[in-house]
Amino acid sequence: QVQLVESGGGLVQPGGSLRLSCAASGSIFSINGMGWYRQAPGKQRELVAAITSRGSTNYADSVKGRFTISRNNTKNTVYLQMNSLKPEDTAVYYCNVQCTQWVHAILVPKDYWGQGTQVTVSS
Repeated sequence: QVQLVESGGGLVQPGGSLRLSCAASGSIFSINGMGWYRQAPGKQRELVAAITSRGSTNYADSVKGRFTISRNNTKNTVYLQMNSLKPEDTAVYYCNVQCTQWVHAILVPKDYWGQGTQVTVSS
């Protein structure tokens, strides 16, 4: 099994910053893609940012220029630096990890989600 522990959410005023972290642990052979998604009340979960094992990044148009995703491969951790936050960024943020695990002597791709962390942008 793989455990994902998220941290860094909270309440911030518009224009402020937050940094989210998500650490993966457990029986991992390798981690491929890592990403952050968010879900606002009454809306579908959407991709915020993603990063490949080689460091290539992808962002939602709504956060380009304000959010930065990064990862530390030695710590199996992905980060999301969020600057110039807006009220519309308010949501529960979930990290996602795509990894490979040994299952009965076979390498199998697996997809895991964090428990979610609330980000509220309000004055």
